[in-house]
Amino acid sequence: MWVKFVSLLLVLSFLNAFQLIGKDKMNQNIYSLNLTLLDIDKKPVKLSDFKGKVLLIVNVASKCGFTPQYEGLEKLYRKYKGKGFEILAFPCNQFANQEPGTNEEIKNFCTTKYNVTFRLFDKIDVNGPNTHPLYAFLKEAKPGLMGTKDIKWNFTKFLIDREGNVVERYAPQTTPESIEKDIEKLLNK
Repeated sequence: MWVKFVSLLLVLSFLNAFQLIGKDKMNQNIYSLNLTLLDIDKKPVKLSDFKGKVLLIVNVASKCGFTPQYEGLEKLYRKYKGKGFEILAFPCNQFANQEPGTNEEIKNFCTTKYNVTFRLFDKIDVNGPNTHPLYAFLKEAKPGLMGTKDIKWNFTKFLIDREGNVVERYAPQTTPESIEKDIEKLLNK
């Protein structure tokens, strides 16, 4: 009987410790990173400037089979930007060399071909030793299928609530239109 009681106490202690660790991680959000990003023109932008907004963070590429998603992203942005919605797009050339251009070329492509008006940022790495700190956080906060953390391809999307919490991660093939209801839910909270 005494052994069972001590075993139960040990189990409860471990559970309590794990709950405390989990609470610390849960209290972290993207704004706790205190990051300054570089936009596509290499101008600094504080991540905290987006506090209070619903964000969709996407790694993008100009020569990808999913590149036409720029059109759907722009439609979402135009529809909801007045309600506190922002899209932060990060060009990345880590997948089959599908974003080889300079920032100027990327910006020109996005604005002329897809009339993009949402925020474009400096080209970054989303995997590997030079992973951008924002993406390191996003991948840790919301792992992919079966707990994998690496970004698998261009146009992986992360939905962030107004408090900076990572709410959802979407696969590249998930179209912007198919996540509109999730965005609306967060905007209406």
